[in-house]
Amino acid sequence: MRLVTTLAALLALAACSKPAPPAASGNVAAETPSEGAAPPALSAAQKKTLLAELPAAYQNADLDSGQAKFAICKTCHNVARGAGSMTGPDLYGVFGRKAGTSPGFAYSDGLSALGITWDAASLDKWITNPHAMVPGTKMTYIGMSDAKDRTDVIAYLKTVTSPPPAS
Repeated sequence: MRLVTTLAALLALAACSKPAPPAASGNVAAETPSEGAAPPALSAAQKKTLLAELPAAYQNADLDSGQAKFAICKTCHNVARGAGSMTGPDLYGVFGRKAGTSPGFAYSDGLSALGITWDAASLDKWITNPHAMVPGTKMTYIGMSDAKDRTDVIAYLKTVTSPPPAS
């Protein structure tokens, strides 16, 4: 019994010795975003630069609507650099990545063999109906039928899953 009490006391003390949050510590280096942390907010100019890399239809998308529509996706996907996979793969860096290759995620055979590189057009097709694109996919999402909603989501994804451009 004494051993259990001693271990419990040590665990309680260890829990109390957590470092202070970065803002309270005064350590500026600790306040910079790390892997998996939410990226710093992009300026309007940076967002415009990223959107300019997409086809014209995406360049005037409603990013707030895209963020709102993406809320359902966040239950399975991370978008922050280094955040890692959840039920679905981490989406950071998805534009320009070969389908089925996000590190640390076990894809279905169909998605692994798809042989495409993710861009706005392929993401649009995927988000429309993942099961039509890859029969047998593990993704349980049934799709998004509204084209404007998909445009907004894809534009939003571009701004949150891509490295920030120079200002």
